[in-house]
Amino acid sequence: MSKLTKWLFKESSVVSLVSIVIGLAFGAVIMLIGNYNPILAYTSLFNKAFGDWYSLGETIRQITPLIFTGLSVAFAFRTGLFNIGAEGQFIMGSLAAAFIGIQFQLPWYVHIPFAMIVGGLVGGLWGAIAGYLKAARGVHEVITTIMLNWIALHVANYVVRAYLLEPNQMRSKFMHESAWLNNAGLAQMFGNSRIHFGIVAALLLALIFYMILWKTKQGYELRAVGFNPHAAEYAGINVNVSMVKAMLISGIFAGIGGASEAMGVFHYQSISSAFPGYGLMGIAVALIGRNTPLGVILSAVLLGILTYGAAGIKFGAGVPEELVDIIIALIIFFVAASASVNWLLKLFANRKKEAS
Repeated sequence: MSKLTKWLFKESSVVSLVSIVIGLAFGAVIMLIGNYNPILAYTSLFNKAFGDWYSLGETIRQITPLIFTGLSVAFAFRTGLFNIGAEGQFIMGSLAAAFIGIQFQLPWYVHIPFAMIVGGLVGGLWGAIAGYLKAARGVHEVITTIMLNWIALHVANYVVRAYLLEPNQMRSKFMHESAWLNNAGLAQMFGNSRIHFGIVAALLLALIFYMILWKTKQGYELRAVGFNPHAAEYAGINVNVSMVKAMLISGIFAGIGGASEAMGVFHYQSISSAFPGYGLMGIAVALIGRNTPLGVILSAVLLGILTYGAAGIKFGAGVPEELVDIIIALIIFFVAASASVNWLLKLFANRKKEAS
């Protein structure tokens, strides 16, 4: 095999694309076993996601937070860290943005960036806690980020109850409209859906992700620590500081995502006993996207279509919505089992070469 072909197998999105196809194929087999029509099911799913302007707007809304949390997890993975805490960072960013949106009255061109910056910083600082504990005490970030997720959930509930509560409601007061990320004009373009300008911020952050890691000295050091912390330390890189920086930046991505969701969709912070789920889905987005910014965007698009379109397969083909979760799990499984997928690709390539 040529060097280019080998590089494609290892570095490009080929493995993810094949994993997606295999996951969808296995999903079709499961439908056939259950006496469902897979063609009708997938057609209904895509009709639900793209059938009209409202559905398209809602699909984009579903994709938006997945890009933020996917970038968050992918950035940490690229630097050798496992950020399982994007959920908590997302919540803290949402809480901070809601606080700014409720407590301050400012012109929109000041209020919106102010709330998003504060949301990002709070999410970043929440992530930096895990980075500091890893660097200073050697506490594994998987443990601390999982614990911080639950702490963030209860801190957010406490702050809403103590300082932001709407009387007789299980949520905060509404944010001032000057802090909203959506407007009537955009909503009308997409059938009065809840699409908002957070998608623009998500795409810009994907570009920033790339610029930081591949176009700056700091990014080179962060990636070097991710490849081999001992070699990086030998080369004079401060590994401990890099760990804190990596988790800080990773948390900023998730925090801005939370701020975007609060400012663009709900306009308040709710009291909840469960996670919103975007942080955990971000792990799947990063894995399928192979921890690259473009891969994360495409992966978020895929999972956004599947999750929003799930209702379509239920009402259009009578297939249980839970089957979509099975399909997503299958895709993740085959991405994780990339060695097996690579073997299949090489086998196919060799047979094609022999036939020619």
